[in-house]
Amino acid sequence: MFTHANITHLIFNMLSLYIFGRAVEHRVGSREFLLYYLLVGTLSGIASYCMYYLTGTNVILVGASGAIYGLLILFAVLYPYAVILVFGIIPVKAPLLVAIYFFISLFSGFSASSTAHLTHLFGLVFGFLYILIRLKINPFSVWSGRS
Repeated sequence: MFTHANITHLIFNMLSLYIFGRAVEHRVGSREFLLYYLLVGTLSGIASYCMYYLTGTNVILVGASGAIYGLLILFAVLYPYAVILVFGIIPVKAPLLVAIYFFISLFSGFSASSTAHLTHLFGLVFGFLYILIRLKINPFSVWSGRS
C-alpha cells in the first residue's frame, strides 16, 4: 500500500485519498478512518494476491488502490447524494460510480493488464463488509433511501 509503480500512480491514489478521505475522516473520525483504511487496504491486497497466486497469474501488487476503492464505497454510503465529476465533466452520483467500478473490476479481474482489478474488487468487498459489520450500516438500505 505504500509503494507505487510510478509518480502518476502515486498522484492518482493520493488525489483520491485526499478527495474522498477528507470527507470520510470528517464523518467517522481519525481513529476509525485509519483502522478502516489500513484494514481494507491490507485485506484487499492479501486476498487479491492469493487469488492471483491460485490462478497462476503472475502479478506484482503495488499501490493503495484496494484501500482507495474501500474509501469510495464508504464515501458513497456516507454521502449517497454526492455527485462526482468523472474526468472533471461527467456528473455521476457516488453510489452509481461504485456500481460502475464494481462491474469494471469484476469483469476485468483476470484480464491481461498491468492493473490489479481484483485488488479493486476486494477493496469494495471488504469495505462493504466493514460498513455492514463494524459500522452497522447496510449500504443497500442507504442507497435505496430506506435507512
